[in-house]
Amino acid sequence: MKNRVVITGLGVVAPNGVGVSAFTNAIKTGTSGVAFHQHLKDKGFSCCIGGIPKISEEKKATYLTPLQLRGFNSTSILYGCIAGIDAWKDAGFSIDESSSLDYNTGLIFGTGTSGIEKLREAIYRIDDQKVRRLGSTSVVQTMASGISAYLGGILGLGNQVTTNSSACTTGTEALLLGFERIKSGKAKRMLVGSSSDSSLYTWGGFDAMRVMSYKHNETPEKGSRPMSADAAGFVPGSGAGALVLESLESAVARKATIYAEVLGGNVNSGGQRNGGTLTAPNSEAVQRCITDALLDAEITSTEIDVINGHLTATSKDSLEIENWTKALDRKGSNFPYINSLKSMVGHCLAASGAIECVASVLQLKGQFIFPNINCEEVHPEIVALIDTDKIPTKIIEKNVTILAKASFGFGDVNACVLFKKYSK
Repeated sequence: MKNRVVITGLGVVAPNGVGVSAFTNAIKTGTSGVAFHQHLKDKGFSCCIGGIPKISEEKKATYLTPLQLRGFNSTSILYGCIAGIDAWKDAGFSIDESSSLDYNTGLIFGTGTSGIEKLREAIYRIDDQKVRRLGSTSVVQTMASGISAYLGGILGLGNQVTTNSSACTTGTEALLLGFERIKSGKAKRMLVGSSSDSSLYTWGGFDAMRVMSYKHNETPEKGSRPMSADAAGFVPGSGAGALVLESLESAVARKATIYAEVLGGNVNSGGQRNGGTLTAPNSEAVQRCITDALLDAEITSTEIDVINGHLTATSKDSLEIENWTKALDRKGSNFPYINSLKSMVGHCLAASGAIECVASVLQLKGQFIFPNINCEEVHPEIVALIDTDKIPTKIIEKNVTILAKASFGFGDVNACVLFKKYSK
């Protein structure tokens, strides 16, 4: 018998809000976290705007010890630790280093490039022939699983503790991996999520590819424009999202707050065939990912009330909408409501799936649909597919039962998950 899986804790570090309360208020009010950054301009970036969470030194000290912070230089790990610890506490658990090892709980926390600033620092020190000055934390801060190593030790988790990395699909994939582990009975709880750093070394490659917006350096809050007729490329973002997944039996037994239920989902790849490339999706695979997710969740397409799309404000937005219409066999006024968090925070890369999953769950718990900002005029190719009132530009408060969340990443990889408002 398969276990039902629910969400009992949330944590988020986003450009427009650190912490669930601030983030919820921001997405409800359509508050942007995108700002101009002088250091990008100084380095010759064409896109000089981006989404960077605001975290003070005092706040850092409430999550990491002085020893952990000594020589610390990884925003990806920092964001992930804050989001993960917040989600853990939000689920009703405490942090006690003297407590026994928790073999019932595991961790899957993904990232793209972790500790790239620390790696740069290490390279320079080696080039200067000062190897001994690297410090004892250089390895854990630069290895891909650094984030899970930090969090797993802080929380004392004894089940599977690992890291995944699948570009922009990372966070949604992490959630589905944790979901499967609980559903099969291999764990009672899984802390899942993903993070992405705010390093110009990460963002620089995308700027060089000319896929980032350069037209709104003077008006940063208007720069990220998913589904818009004048979308001009994505705006980079950073941060982390975390969710505590738990078997329904465990959650009910300890009388935990339940945010939503995970019905099912699917992960696949387009194999960079049939139009799919390293940077473009194979439409057939995208549609198959969605339809197979519906089968796994045991629902029909007509039951979906809202879609939280990947939608990056590039030329692929129209193709994504087309793929949704074909996979769901719904278009025009019959199409579900759809929104993109990237209009407010930019594209948070490896962290995007996790942050957007948190936003999706908050919509179900709060019974609202957050607005798409900067979409005053919808792209004509999208207008031809769905009614524009399905792309709300103001908050809608209404009954939302099932929400579909999808992520599509570099490498032609896809993930789709179905969330449901919890009911006994």
